[in-house]
Amino acid sequence: MKIAIASDLSGFPLKEEIVAHLKTKEGIEVLDLGIPSANKPSPYFAQAPLVCKAIQRGEADKGILICGTGQGMAIVANKHKGIYACVVDDVFSAERSKIVNNANVITLGGWITAPFMGKEIVDAWLAMAFTQKMEFKKDFLTNAFNKVVEIEGENFK
Repeated sequence: MKIAIASDLSGFPLKEEIVAHLKTKEGIEVLDLGIPSANKPSPYFAQAPLVCKAIQRGEADKGILICGTGQGMAIVANKHKGIYACVVDDVFSAERSKIVNNANVITLGGWITAPFMGKEIVDAWLAMAFTQKMEFKKDFLTNAFNKVVEIEGENFK
């Protein structure tokens, strides 16, 4: 699995921790799209498209975006067709972002999330599959996701 990751300056320290963590995982390739250092800042609205476009081009399977709160990155990410980004601040929301919403991108807040928790959040998200643990609602969740894709098709022309 290939994971693209990027941050702005506020998310840089957490990004570095998560990149190092992911590089220890077997079967995961990390595509670090920056920022490369705290001395080379770039705003969230410039960084989020890098990850989204890598997913759209098939260069990455999933993405992680980190800014101060995760909210700005999520807003920008969700402006890209085929990107389903959720802000996650805890393990439960990380799991549910995949299980319920089939999120292919998660966003985190560098001002909010401690490095240890950030790693736990990423691991929880990566461990889940769409509808896992909610098989009793699989048809509903699948239909709901298909409706989201339909709405996306109507609005992203």
